Amino acid sequence: MLFASFHRLVAAHRHPLLYLSYPSYSCRYTSRYRRLLSVDRTVMDSSAPIVLYLSGRTAAEMEVAESMVIRGDCLRLPDDGEVKLVLNSDVERQCSKKTFNVDEFLKRLSTKQFGRFVAWSPRLPSTHDVVSHNFSELPIGTVCVADLQYKGRGRSKNVWASPVGCLLFSFTIQMDDGRIVPLLQYVISLAITEAVKEICDKNGLPYLDLRIKWPNDIYLNGLKVGGILCTSSYKSKKFNVSAGIGLNVHNNEPTICLNKVLRELSHSSYEFSREEMLGAFFNKFEELYDKFIHEGFQTLEELYYRTWLHSGQRVIVQDKSEGQVIENVVTIQGLTPSGYLLAFGDDGQLSELHPDGNSFDFFKGLVRRKFDG
Repeated sequence: MLFASFHRLVAAHRHPLLYLSYPSYSCRYTSRYRRLLSVDRTVMDSSAPIVLYLSGRTAAEMEVAESMVIRGDCLRLPDDGEVKLVLNSDVERQCSKKTFNVDEFLKRLSTKQFGRFVAWSPRLPSTHDVVSHNFSELPIGTVCVADLQYKGRGRSKNVWASPVGCLLFSFTIQMDDGRIVPLLQYVISLAITEAVKEICDKNGLPYLDLRIKWPNDIYLNGLKVGGILCTSSYKSKKFNVSAGIGLNVHNNEPTICLNKVLRELSHSSYEFSREEMLGAFFNKFEELYDKFIHEGFQTLEELYYRTWLHSGQRVIVQDKSEGQVIENVVTIQGLTPSGYLLAFGDDGQLSELHPDGNSFDFFKGLVRRKFDG
């Protein structure tokens, strides 16, 4: 389906994400003390303690995980809920592809910073809440992954749900220049689309035409398959950014997923896995992020414009003047240096379209001001 209703887009440093959550499933965990945790009994029980399994790619990162487990109470949720910390290496798991395999993900990782410290859980209120609420307690680049989310945030504070199979994760970034923080979500969008391309090229798979819908959605064949949420805070002269991503990998509902489209295009039995996708994302993100920080977003603009949906798109901008609705036709040209939409009217006038205060329905070619009353 197409999203025909108007969506309010919030300020550029705080963007919405269609977060996705899962129904319950069964998987067993046995620790070194032979405790058996029945995930399917507690996964939808929001009163049950949250368990985070910590892991790192190197011995130094594992030492950080061990110290956090020893401290025990160093991570909290926004509602001050209990979080139990366990070393991932202390757990033997009987699991299926419904359960995220941390070790398999780490094997695919080649980054120097991002994704190397992992907090995984079979169920969480929100991965974004974990990293944003505990930012100072976690190494920069930490990723939190969940198999299930039951309080994921969407636009207008909606709670969104989806079936098993979506890759749900949030990670931390620290930035010095607040002027470029709004552009970070575009780098993340590119990392997603480029990671999928790289996996397809590597495995001889047909090309999946993933597209970016400004400012923070990923589309495939006209349907939404992913979204991005970035929030930031300022502390000690640094911008602490928490980025959350949801990407439909296995799940056919509520819209479409990568593997369904791949099956339609190829006779191969190959399927994308969440572990492969997350590893490819971080490998690509670190590469693009390095260019972004040291050379500026302009080095990525050409690639971004090749990937987004909007170059040359004509839209009607509705405004209100003296009680009358005024309509002007504009053509989208690109992005401004601040990350807003740059458009030209038929009268030659330049327009800068901000996400705040506007309602965008690109599929209907309409941009509407938010009118009071």
